[in-house]
Amino acid sequence: MRKLGLIGGMSWVSTRTYYEHINRLVQARTTKLASAPLLIESLDFTDLARISTPEQWNAATDVLIASARRLEAAGATALIIGANSMHKIYDKVAASVAVPVIHIADCVGTRMERDGITSAALIGTRNVMLESFYRQRLIAHGVTLLAPVMDNVAEIDRIIYDELMQGSATRAAERTFKTLITVMGQAGAQAVVLGCTELEMVIDVDANVLPIYDGTEIHAQAAVDWILS
Repeated sequence: MRKLGLIGGMSWVSTRTYYEHINRLVQARTTKLASAPLLIESLDFTDLARISTPEQWNAATDVLIASARRLEAAGATALIIGANSMHKIYDKVAASVAVPVIHIADCVGTRMERDGITSAALIGTRNVMLESFYRQRLIAHGVTLLAPVMDNVAEIDRIIYDELMQGSATRAAERTFKTLITVMGQAGAQAVVLGCTELEMVIDVDANVLPIYDGTEIHAQAAVDWILS
């Protein structure tokens, strides 16, 4: 198996999810005693959460580039960034190392294209839902995305940062997302993309009114494809 590097800690909850997904998938495809060969650097999320200014993004870029280079030097043959929002600086991080960096949105877009999905709604943090760095990757795979509703953007962002990233999954959040997904289906979405690594805590991927494309799980599957290829 090839060694994979994970830039994590953004948040620690999602890093735990990646670790579990990757190891369960490796076991399913090899033996029940197998463990994935992983290098994980868990960054301090304190100064990386809800950043917005160019100066903050420049600082975050430096942090992730340094992390990527440390993981590469330690023997990682490919990398993943365990946070959707941080894919805003993907190009700079990927250019800083010689090993491939697997892009989460490309993995999701490829899966949706294979399944024939042409219209979807994207749920994630504010910058994932509103900015182009994630949306354009899906559009490049032939997926038309519903326009974000600003009231929904604010509430989703609040739930992600104030609850999920702190390890809290409430029934109120579950009900909120059930309602939102139903409305998205009525607005013409064929599917919903979970563009936040913590959303599976409150959204049942297998039991909803629309197909759910969980970016974390799909990203983990692509990571395992690399590990075992």
